[in-house]
Amino acid sequence: MRFSVYFLFFCTTVFAQVDYPKDYFRSPLDIPMQLSGNFGELRPNHFHAGFDLRTQQKEGLKVYAVADGYVSRIKISTFGNGKTIYINHPNGFTSVYGHLKIANGEIENYIKKTHYKEKSFEIEMFLKPDEMVVKKGEIIAFSGNSGASEGPHLHFEFRDTKTEFIINPMLFGFNKFLKDTKKPIVSGVYVYPLDAKTTVNHSKRPLLLNVSLQKDGTYLSDKVVTNGSIGFGISAYDTDDVSFNNNGVYKVQSFYNGKPNFGYEFNTYSFDDMRYINALIDYSRYKKMQQRVQKLFMKTPYNLSFIQADENKGVLQVTPNLASLYRIEVSDFFGNKKTIAIPVQYDLLTTIISPEPVQSNYFVKANKDSNFALSNMSVFFPAGTFYEDFDLNFDVKNDTLFLHDDTVPAHTNFTVSIEDTKSTEAQREKMFIGRIEGKKVSYNPTYRKDSVFNTKVKILGKYALVSDTVAPKVSVAIPVEGKWISEQKTIQLSIYDDVSGIKSYNGYLNGKWILFEYDNKTRKLTHYFTDGIAVDGANELKVVVTDNVGNSTTFETRFFRSQKK
Repeated sequence: MRFSVYFLFFCTTVFAQVDYPKDYFRSPLDIPMQLSGNFGELRPNHFHAGFDLRTQQKEGLKVYAVADGYVSRIKISTFGNGKTIYINHPNGFTSVYGHLKIANGEIENYIKKTHYKEKSFEIEMFLKPDEMVVKKGEIIAFSGNSGASEGPHLHFEFRDTKTEFIINPMLFGFNKFLKDTKKPIVSGVYVYPLDAKTTVNHSKRPLLLNVSLQKDGTYLSDKVVTNGSIGFGISAYDTDDVSFNNNGVYKVQSFYNGKPNFGYEFNTYSFDDMRYINALIDYSRYKKMQQRVQKLFMKTPYNLSFIQADENKGVLQVTPNLASLYRIEVSDFFGNKKTIAIPVQYDLLTTIISPEPVQSNYFVKANKDSNFALSNMSVFFPAGTFYEDFDLNFDVKNDTLFLHDDTVPAHTNFTVSIEDTKSTEAQREKMFIGRIEGKKVSYNPTYRKDSVFNTKVKILGKYALVSDTVAPKVSVAIPVEGKWISEQKTIQLSIYDDVSGIKSYNGYLNGKWILFEYDNKTRKLTHYFTDGIAVDGANELKVVVTDNVGNSTTFETRFFRSQKK
């Protein structure tokens, strides 16, 4: 225990000692900086890895290399950061530019050649130091809305080139591009009874505490009266003077009777840390109420690298005859700080609010393998799948596996298996294990051996075997059959599959493979005639779209085009 506590403090100290260059990098945009998302912000299943920079609600802004270096990696994806460029710099750091619309010049030419070489829209390229050198201030791309972006913006981040650790851009002097005189906002303070014996203010459930502003600018909470093991949590966000939206907080630190108790600050972390966000927050509350409460304790220790915790991992053991004070400090990178004091007193109180009832017929120990089976369905949880032990609701009804619900977070994959002895071999070829949410079915990659289907997933909920015998739907946005379309810069199709989802799409113009860019948000395929594949006169277009179980649709049309300018 002492070693692990020391290790956590040691790691944080090492990160804090890095001398990050403050004036080496410029801004990637030439407009005033505004944030729609900051470093470490709490997102679904991950901490945000950089800055989301506003681009005036439009696409096409110039994106600049923030320093000399070379393009080391390019990734084009329909999800995640979409079109992304990575630049390695000689001082040991990498800058990342995501959700791009299009790259510029030599970089775009390289991307286009690779699309046609690999005959795929989704590609990933790793370049050598001498292949594509860029200079500070060089235009490398234009901002966009590609990938999983919810609106036009530039995702920008820094990484340590060797370790791949993500680093807060503020540490590189990017705070000079912003103004922030506002304190973080703590919208809720919660207290948690952490065992069956503990009552807090007559309740065995988590409670929201009332807080009031004091004359010195700090906040004071109602007294917490309890008889055992408790922890605290907060709901908080931060704003600045120019960005006009709520972002994540930079630093949280709690104290118990003046001694540091639990805390963290978002300076740097690894991608291995990402999913631990589900252990840090009150996951059940988030799923039920869409409120992210950051827990300032570990009921069961987990390996989130930037947490600093005492030997009790932030858990308070309240004992008789001791007046205690718990204090929470929430700070931004600019030093603006919100302080909340919480008096804590031991007393035996009657229970008025009972624990939330639990319906379960099994129990899962987080540190042990678990296997459960009923009828033709089973689930295997490897040790370490979950953060904490819990009561599991497991049942099979009407050919559906009821596997608890998505209020308990899984850290790693577990296996769901379903045996089907009723279907023919041909029917099984079109089946997969789907997650059922009301009328929505989510596809999971499914592997089959004879009559047994298996899938690896990370979400508890309802699962069943789903059959998909319907081919994808393909339609052209503007009909072109038999028409002259010389003035059109693009040809666009809509593709859709409402069961297993789209797996692949390929377009052919006059028998040659052509690039169709796919936007997963709008389900649109777009071909740009600037690729130079179309010919004068008649052009034959064929598009083949296949879903995840092999159903395929072929769309064909014929149009005319003049290439004269």
